[in-house]
Amino acid sequence: MSNPPSEVAELAAAARAVRENAYVPYSHFKVGAALRAPSGAVYVGCNVENVAYPEGTCAEAGAIAAMVAAGETEIVAAYVIADSAHPVPPCGGCRQKLFEFARGDVLVTMATVDGGEETVRVADLLPGAFASTHMDRA
Repeated sequence: MSNPPSEVAELAAAARAVRENAYVPYSHFKVGAALRAPSGAVYVGCNVENVAYPEGTCAEAGAIAAMVAAGETEIVAAYVIADSAHPVPPCGGCRQKLFEFARGDVLVTMATVDGGEETVRVADLLPGAFASTHMDRA
């Protein structure tokens, strides 16, 4: 599975733009995320810190919340960008959130503001993910 270059470019531009809105007074580490739903709509999110660090919100989580608030519940492509020497993968919690809304073959592109990119499948981001099938006996 691959995403057409024009669609990746659109997600990259959206993630890069929203990254500038990140609220990061403590870490100064801005992250932007853009997700595409099957409808073609693009949803964005940026990280929002809080002085009580665990209470912040990751960019991926913000984009997922925007998607769900708009009435969509499936991700068909994702793009995450940060100012780092190497593409930054989503944190563990966001990997689980991506797994909740995307099939395993959905591509996640991780990027740097300098143009570095790495693309992986959701299934490769979180091998052995906790799934609803684990709760069949509940």
